[in-house]
Amino acid sequence: MATKETSFNESDLEQGSPSVYSEEYEYESNPIKRFAQGFKRIDLKDDGYDTSEMTDLEKSIYATAKHPLSRRLQPRHIQMIALGGSIGTGLFIGNGYALSYGPANLLLSYSFVGFVIYLVMNALGELACQFPVSGAFTAYFTRFVDPSWGFVLGILYSCSWLVSFPSELIACSITMQYWTTSVNPAVWVAIFYIIIVSINMFGIKGYGEAEFVLSFIKVLAVIGFIILGICIICGVGKEGYIGGKYWTNPGSFNYGFKGFCQSLITAAFSYGGVELAALAAAETENTRKALPRAIKQVFWRICVFYFLTAIVIGCLVPYTDERLLSATSSQDISASPFVIAINNAGIKVVPHIMNAVILVAVVSVGNSSVYGCSRTIASLAAQKLLPSFVGYVDREGRPLVAIMITNAFGLLGFLVVSEDEDEVFSWFFSVCSLSSFFTWFAICLTHVRFRWALDYQKRDKDELIFPAPTGIYGSYLGMVLLLFIIACELYVSISPPDGSPDAEAFFKNCLSLPLLLVMWACHKTYYRTWGSLYVKLEDIDIDTGRREVDVEFLKQDLAEEKQLIASKPFYYRVYRFWC
Repeated sequence: MATKETSFNESDLEQGSPSVYSEEYEYESNPIKRFAQGFKRIDLKDDGYDTSEMTDLEKSIYATAKHPLSRRLQPRHIQMIALGGSIGTGLFIGNGYALSYGPANLLLSYSFVGFVIYLVMNALGELACQFPVSGAFTAYFTRFVDPSWGFVLGILYSCSWLVSFPSELIACSITMQYWTTSVNPAVWVAIFYIIIVSINMFGIKGYGEAEFVLSFIKVLAVIGFIILGICIICGVGKEGYIGGKYWTNPGSFNYGFKGFCQSLITAAFSYGGVELAALAAAETENTRKALPRAIKQVFWRICVFYFLTAIVIGCLVPYTDERLLSATSSQDISASPFVIAINNAGIKVVPHIMNAVILVAVVSVGNSSVYGCSRTIASLAAQKLLPSFVGYVDREGRPLVAIMITNAFGLLGFLVVSEDEDEVFSWFFSVCSLSSFFTWFAICLTHVRFRWALDYQKRDKDELIFPAPTGIYGSYLGMVLLLFIIACELYVSISPPDGSPDAEAFFKNCLSLPLLLVMWACHKTYYRTWGSLYVKLEDIDIDTGRREVDVEFLKQDLAEEKQLIASKPFYYRVYRFWC
């Protein structure tokens, strides 16, 4: 196994390092030639490591650690991606559907799932800080659990973004129809397709800067709405004082436990994309400094953006409002409880502002879809789980072929002109309907396996750059709670709260579960690995992919950092723990 002796110093893999590149990407004064040169395949020279005697798993680990993505993301990019990256149509529109099951169910479901996400992100933060490799958690599944599970979960995760891209383009066109219906929706799809594709063609720097600006706008908008919502609750607007009257009339709960289960699923989908900050770890300048602070901000995002928002909209909009249900068939702006609440208050201008913010959120999610899908399938190619040409990385550090594949799939957004668009995309999404839950469960499992391997190989936890505050027991609990969420999804799919059982609806909600098992069995059969259902603890590599390979120096550095923080005043220590 490629252990510490065969690990390598990732600092040698920085973009443009002459120790790695056999042909330097020299500065070209002619901008056209410089632009053209940037699309050429990055040329890595032999770093002296003999891979001929490595197993397939060892080669996979080595490849993801060596994958030459550009490291240009700065701490501000990572922090804003973590803070606002998952704020999209799920929060602005989807929670309207969750609210239709009662404000108490909405609040409980967002709190429940938020706690699960907090556990998951602590586990993922520990792994991503320790191993900032291409593909992040999708590569960890292969490395710490089993290559077959790495392939299946990586494919499902990339498919979720692949389907999301054209869906968000359609959402852009729907959002624009709030202002005008005279323009063919395909025109809006084309415009936003060009915008999102162009952003990603600027590489990681383009994605980072775009997400920094878009996420900043979303964060300000949510905070602004919470303040405005509190004012409306207290009597600003034509409805006068509202207070908590909608919690008693029509009530706090709708459909009882089934309503909670359905609201729980909607809340879980609203948190989708929360793991993107870890996926970007391989393209971050200083992972050790930037990622822990970004992971810690997840707690504040849950409290402010989801918990407080759930309370405010639960007070502003009764769950019997029929406009909330339009979120079930499309990403309709009229289904947004934000817009409903502002319209009910008789405020004329703010709904247009909120619509613009929703448009920004949709573009942001579309942008993240291209990024998330392209990096995942490029990592799968580096692991030899997909054809090698998919892992093509150009001199600007862009996984070019993977981006092109994602962009090609985005053309499905032009189905917006089809009458069957909703039906087509509902079946597309059925392929990856439970993928987020599988991914989060696998992250917790991977963290547990990593901690087991540390103990088995008699390694010290003092070498952990960012020990998960919730520890291994947080991952145990996370797995249990995620199994409960999956069970709730199966329950309401078999017995819907507001209708009779429907086989078609069941498979639209749960098709990914049997698909996952079939793909796993096929991968095991094709590669004839039925004799090994998981990676043994003694074979788990806990060194390759580190950026700091001198473990003793790392321990000393971390100990000095802890000592420095301990010497600070109490308020500073509290601040550093949560921020």
